[in-house]
Amino acid sequence: MIRILQQDNKATKIIFAVIIGAACLSMVAYLIPGIGDNSASAGNAGVFATVRDPGFFGKFSGDSTDIKTSEVNQIAQQQLQQQRLPEGFLQFLLPRAGQMLVQRAILQHEADRMHLQVSDADLARELQTGSFARYIFPNGQYIGDDKYINFVQTYFQLSRAEFESQVKGDMELNRLQALVTGGVSVSDNAVREAYKTQGTKVKFDYAVVSADDIRKTINPSDAELQDFFKKSASRYATAVPEQRKIEYFSFDASNLPGGKPQVTDAEIASYYNQHQDQYQVKEQVKTRHILIQVPSGADAKTDAAAKAKAADILKQIKAGGNFADLASKNSDDPGSKTQGGELPMIPTAGLDPAYAKAAMALKPGETSDLVRSQFGYHIIQTEAKDSAHAKPLAEVKEQIVPLLEQQKAGAAEQSYAAQLAAEAKSKGLEKTAAAHNLKTTTTDFIGKDGVIGGVADPAQLLTQSFSAAKGAAPASVSTGDGFAIFQVVDVKPAHAPDFAEYKSHILDDYREQQVPQLLNAKLTKLADRAKVLNDLKKAAAEMNVPVKTSELVGKDGQVPDVGSMSGQASVAFTLAKGAISAPINNGTTGIVLSVTDKQEPTAEDIAKNFDATREQLLSTQREEIFRVYIGTLTDTYTKKGAIKYSQKQPAPGSSPFGG
Repeated sequence: MIRILQQDNKATKIIFAVIIGAACLSMVAYLIPGIGDNSASAGNAGVFATVRDPGFFGKFSGDSTDIKTSEVNQIAQQQLQQQRLPEGFLQFLLPRAGQMLVQRAILQHEADRMHLQVSDADLARELQTGSFARYIFPNGQYIGDDKYINFVQTYFQLSRAEFESQVKGDMELNRLQALVTGGVSVSDNAVREAYKTQGTKVKFDYAVVSADDIRKTINPSDAELQDFFKKSASRYATAVPEQRKIEYFSFDASNLPGGKPQVTDAEIASYYNQHQDQYQVKEQVKTRHILIQVPSGADAKTDAAAKAKAADILKQIKAGGNFADLASKNSDDPGSKTQGGELPMIPTAGLDPAYAKAAMALKPGETSDLVRSQFGYHIIQTEAKDSAHAKPLAEVKEQIVPLLEQQKAGAAEQSYAAQLAAEAKSKGLEKTAAAHNLKTTTTDFIGKDGVIGGVADPAQLLTQSFSAAKGAAPASVSTGDGFAIFQVVDVKPAHAPDFAEYKSHILDDYREQQVPQLLNAKLTKLADRAKVLNDLKKAAAEMNVPVKTSELVGKDGQVPDVGSMSGQASVAFTLAKGAISAPINNGTTGIVLSVTDKQEPTAEDIAKNFDATREQLLSTQREEIFRVYIGTLTDTYTKKGAIKYSQKQPAPGSSPFGG
């Protein structure tokens, strides 16, 4: 189901958008309220929920759909990656992914109840003419059962029966959506007004007030800063972070008793035997080729012309023609023709099956007859080939040795670190270090992001040092190229800074607090003055504010210092020529604009784009109606107890951050 959900299907897209899309970040109430834990599937960890037909007879019909937990997990993981969210959001996404699948199951039940089932004949027509046709019926010809099954398994990880069942399910949902939204219409006037709004362009002058410029004008006295500092005591109570003094000694593999561990031939052979799968070489081939392309769906005449052209080139090669020159002049493969048709060594699994079979059948240096692939006609010259095989131990020994050396050294270092830590608990760090020809170091007071000299990677040492108690027993920690044995000898708690030492930071904070209010005040004064004078440029000159002029832009345009014209600046499209806007504040800059030109689309433009605009409006309204339909239907199924969850779902409004 997961792969099918990724297909270009409007019903699925709507469900996906409603449940998971922007809601991933909004942390608002869950879409299905009132979820209980009275479940027919309670205790079954493999089932997220079960959906049945609502009503009295639905309880006894046996016609129910189980939503698998594995499918919920897959969709949640996919959303986590697509949205680039922290791992902690997974627990928040899991219920939402589950609700999306629940709603799909609800729609499937409704489609069945309304007798919208798809027959085998319907499915056959869809596979021959729909979005999968170019893969299963290229040029109108069925690829055969074996290739069909391989296609489904490779790209969807489904059996043929599962794939066809899912395609039927999508077709049913499309029929249901068409039935629900079939009566949607828009008036001609609505279409004209919509395109008039979309197609309007404006040009404007705009005065820019920068937050950075405002910030530079804020220069408080020391007395004002000290007053701000006192009033913000809680803000600065821990402004100077905790610092710690750490005593430690470190070692790497060169300090191990007995030296760096050696690897034996027996260990190398054992590793090789246990990791045979890593040393398998797939069947691969290096070729040159000349492609005479045949467009997908081409008629017999076009195909015959391409074949004749390829045959003529093959005749020239057999007569002694230079393969590379002929490829450069004639091949339709842009990726290889400039290299004389040469391709790199490629695993045959990544090649067209007909091409791969022909290339592997040739001896190095031999040239094929014409080979027909899904792309057209090829002439292939095999340069080198490898059958599938395992690399011999002698060939990979140099790769294995450093891995085993690193493993053995790592284990020896870890054991030695544990020994030294135990010894340091009884003898102390300094005596232990001296007994093993190592040297202790004591840092100055440092913070969590401090630098520790002589340690390749101090990250873990710092992390563990800041979680250990002062004077706690010595402990060991990895340093990237070895280990360190450490102890926290002193702690300086986080505290408020001295005013004089922290004055520059306090000044920055004071300015940041003042900027928003001053920016708004200046923008408001500018807008008011411009409207009094009915002249933005004069008002800006009086206040020493720079004025810029935009190009003629539409709602999809971008303007420097303004940003997207679909944002707050879209007010420009509602103003008459010569009108002056209210303040527009985006936080870092603010503007006041005055429209100098406004061009609305002509009647000819509207007529030209009428059909496309109508379809866009219809599509938007259909999707909105279907969203409402899904919500109403889900509420009905919930109230009638037709959705049973295996576990209690999070309460409405719950957050991934708790609380």
